Amino acid sequence: MSDPVITIVVIDSDKIICRFIRASLTASGMRVFDASTGAEGLSQAATRLADLAIIDLALPDMDGLEVIRELRGWSAIPVIVLSARSREEDKVAALDAGADDYLTKPFGLPELRARIRAHLRRQVCGWRVSEPQVQFGLITVDLGERRVARGSHTIHLSPTEYRLLSTLLRHPGRVVTHEQLLGEVWGPAQTRNHHYLRIYMGHLRHKLESDPARPEYIITESGVGYRLVGVR
Repeated sequence: MSDPVITIVVIDSDKIICRFIRASLTASGMRVFDASTGAEGLSQAATRLADLAIIDLALPDMDGLEVIRELRGWSAIPVIVLSARSREEDKVAALDAGADDYLTKPFGLPELRARIRAHLRRQVCGWRVSEPQVQFGLITVDLGERRVARGSHTIHLSPTEYRLLSTLLRHPGRVVTHEQLLGEVWGPAQTRNHHYLRIYMGHLRHKLESDPARPEYIITESGVGYRLVGVR
């Protein structure tokens, strides 16, 4: 039986770069799918069962760091950042967000292929992705499609509400502190603004809980933070 084909997802709005990468990796026997937006890229990574993702930080709909964080909510595949940003702080931010490697533009295709091979060799267990679709109670969250539903009915969350929910989903059953939630959802400058968090957590409970006054899933840990329970 032949080895399974390696699947790569490239998330970059530059069509010329996507075309170069696709031609090079396809010639090496890999299967390549590309996306020009972060949302489309997350969907591709989930539906194509990607083995590795290449992500630019400058995307038209969302920052590449946010794409990495959302992908890390349900996937352990290697992530290589391919960006024109060359400052040390940009590289540190990407690695802290969950990237495994960082390559600056302009780049050489032989080096990119070598880095891909190196990361794939480290994947002892092959496809290392948990289900991109999770449930708690009657709520289903499709992290790849960024869709939330109760049964067959779609629940419309604002971008901030969705980021808040996806942050809780990255730590199922565990307490996430006020400061951690504020830092991940609103940025490091807002870690003292607990009022923001209370307001948006209230919005989220009204949309997701059967009885927002007595929540079953989004639990308050008094003075510490919040915990999402019942995830399966």
